[in-house]
Amino acid sequence: MAANVMRKVSLRSLASHKIRLVLTVFSVVLGTSFVAGAVIFTSTVSSAFNSIFDDVAKGVSVEVTAAGQDSPGVPVAIVDGLKKNEQQLGIERLAALNSGSVTLADSSGRAVQTGGAPSMGLTYLPPDQAVGQDVTFTQGRAPAKSGEIAINAGAADKGSLTVGSKTKVVVGAGLAAPMEVTVVGINDTESSTGGYVGVLFDQATAAKLFSDGHYVSTVDLAARPGVSDEQLRDAVHAQIADAVAKSGKSVDVDELYKVRTGDQVREDQKQSIQQFLTIFRAILLAFAAIGLLVGTFIIYNTFSMIVAQRNRELALLRAIGASRENVSRSVLLEALIVGVIGGVIGLGLGVAIAAGMLAFTKSQGLPSNGVDVGIAAILSAIFVGVVVTLLSAWIPARRASRIPPVEAMRESTVEPGAGSLRVRTLAAAIFGVLGVAALVVGGLGEGAGAATIVGVGALLAVIAVVLGAPAISQPVVGVFGAIFQKPFGTVGKLARTNAVRNPRRSAATAFALTLGLMLVVVIGTLGWSFKGTVNSSVDKGLKADFVVTGTNNMPLPLSVVDAVKEAPGADKVVAQAYGQAKLDGKDTYVTSPYGGAIGDVASITVTQGSLDLPDDGLLISDAESRDHGWKLGDQVTFTSATGDEVVTKVTGIFERNEAITSVMVGWGSYEQLMPAVTKRIAGPVLVVAKPGVKAGDLRTQLESATAEYLTAQVQDRDQFKSSISSQIDQMMATLYALLALSLVIAVLGIVNTLALSVVERRQEIGMLRAVGMARAQVRRTIYLESTYIAVFGALLGTVLGLAIGIPLVRTLAYWGLEGVVIPWGLIGGTLVGAAVVGVIAALWPAVTAARTRPLEAITSE
Repeated sequence: MAANVMRKVSLRSLASHKIRLVLTVFSVVLGTSFVAGAVIFTSTVSSAFNSIFDDVAKGVSVEVTAAGQDSPGVPVAIVDGLKKNEQQLGIERLAALNSGSVTLADSSGRAVQTGGAPSMGLTYLPPDQAVGQDVTFTQGRAPAKSGEIAINAGAADKGSLTVGSKTKVVVGAGLAAPMEVTVVGINDTESSTGGYVGVLFDQATAAKLFSDGHYVSTVDLAARPGVSDEQLRDAVHAQIADAVAKSGKSVDVDELYKVRTGDQVREDQKQSIQQFLTIFRAILLAFAAIGLLVGTFIIYNTFSMIVAQRNRELALLRAIGASRENVSRSVLLEALIVGVIGGVIGLGLGVAIAAGMLAFTKSQGLPSNGVDVGIAAILSAIFVGVVVTLLSAWIPARRASRIPPVEAMRESTVEPGAGSLRVRTLAAAIFGVLGVAALVVGGLGEGAGAATIVGVGALLAVIAVVLGAPAISQPVVGVFGAIFQKPFGTVGKLARTNAVRNPRRSAATAFALTLGLMLVVVIGTLGWSFKGTVNSSVDKGLKADFVVTGTNNMPLPLSVVDAVKEAPGADKVVAQAYGQAKLDGKDTYVTSPYGGAIGDVASITVTQGSLDLPDDGLLISDAESRDHGWKLGDQVTFTSATGDEVVTKVTGIFERNEAITSVMVGWGSYEQLMPAVTKRIAGPVLVVAKPGVKAGDLRTQLESATAEYLTAQVQDRDQFKSSISSQIDQMMATLYALLALSLVIAVLGIVNTLALSVVERRQEIGMLRAVGMARAQVRRTIYLESTYIAVFGALLGTVLGLAIGIPLVRTLAYWGLEGVVIPWGLIGGTLVGAAVVGVIAALWPAVTAARTRPLEAITSE
């Protein structure tokens, strides 16, 4: 009986306070919508990619490829061995293909933009020779000789190309020069989804562009009738293993080649995109968690105030027979209803968020088959909304159940638990001391271990702030409130008193801004420090007057260096060719100077040995020397992607220079490690001008020399620094956009708290109006109170952000971050912004307070 009565009371309470209900629900909606949006977006993209990968290697029984990223491919000798034993192995048909990255020019001579999707050159085989290759030409025909290409419909649309168009193709690696081609066909395949660019060449041309004649990129096999894909795979694997063993190589066959069924190829492709999407989903959900954490404090604050305002009502219910459990369940029932409503609305908003993100990614070339709202998204939104709301309301509900009826009837505006702060302040001090100690210790070290210690210190510091903020709020708000109250007189004093009268509530309200601005300051400190390192590295580490880089971080072929050398005003031209090899069984990147000595274009301080790099030499930074224990004269053995061991000798050690790589091998060793078709440039081509050559003249010469390479761009030192800094700025802008969620919730929290506070203080405001306070003065009081709370939260967040950001940057010195750069402009802007946020958040509560009618307020219960 009592339970039914309490249920009715809860429902009537929600129905009679519609504005309060809307504000509380909205705080839940913002948090859950981002969770739902993240789940819907990633599942939709995953589904779209899976539909594409379902057609990869379609009709292929077994595929053989190289295992290493920079391998030249599968040796022709192995292909010949498979052909020789086709009958014995169960092979119906074998197709040897070559492929590689390319850049296609559009009708205006510029590179066709893919939005991050692959841009590949592929081998076309006639249907009677192909295995699983399904190419349908909607216009024109297949390429038949050198100088002819066919492209997918998506690339044709993006590049405004048609059958008969004259254009250009640049191979992304190797030594091939840009080639003039004619589009003879346009094909329509499943792989044309998104920004993908597929350029088909005839077999002879593809072999010339993407192979040295001794290797092929892929071997596709079709099984004979009665032979399963698995049986063919095992037979082919055994033959290749036998061939590797006979070659005398000590490496395992699986380290050199992948022998997979068509189903395995498709599954591996799906897994690769799933790994990316898992990371992306984790990032989105991390920011959603921040929003939910902020929302949790707001919901907790809201229910605490609601309980305080209903003290008499709840006490009366206790007096007429309701138990503690009845009261607690009544509050939790309201929270459950709010959570369900917020979760459902949040799901709807999440669908809209996901649709917006998908529209953007589709415009950038990523595939999309429409919004896919699965059961996982529905359950996650509602579950998160309900759980977060119930957890947030649990403490207020527990407090409400413990209020003695007689005490609660005496005063309806006393918030439960608003008593002594000694215990939580003492706990805050303990956590604070431990947090500061961890931050200091971590900041004195470098590397992953030190960063982990800083992370632990950050967590302890946040806990300390959560516990200690109420005690801190009184003196801090009191000090700057005393300063700012002077121009406003009595109104300013009253606002300061209201801001500190309930420190728990003020601290919980301010924490929303504290957390958001803490993250803004940490990210800002990291970003500005990275930009400072970039500027310092270029200024101190490079002698170059100009650099030539690939747009969108695309690699450049080595032939670009030879083209740049043709510029009359260029004196020194050096780039770093790069590739991947194995060191002690682990993948590692190596580079080699190409075009000249690295010391000609970079300022390098040698600590041991010489910068002269013989063919078998190894030049390393002092950091690499420490990490690996290498000394001058030591022999270091690298293993190529083909399993060949290449022995190098440490001939020089230099001070770490962020403008160049830390491991450089001689050109002879690089050629042994990297086949010609996989050689490419890492980073910029560095150019030093001849004495007396004007910068403008050299730029014109360089632009002319590199024009045919499509993706090559010429930059001076300042432009080069700005281009790198702009990438950092874009990343920071993305993070700030995601953090805006928590700031929106923070503003909502202040609005919510002030609106409920106005209701709670209705009699007080009515009394002030009765004794002469004007409406404008009431509004000004609320504005100032909100501003005090907002600025307090911003100050706390700034201090906490710097306390975490500075030691975190110091730990990154291990990876080359030179020093801490504090974004003072950003910090100043956030503090001013916090004051503005305070005024904006107070607009509606202030107007509501100003409209209070004195007589009605004084006589109301």
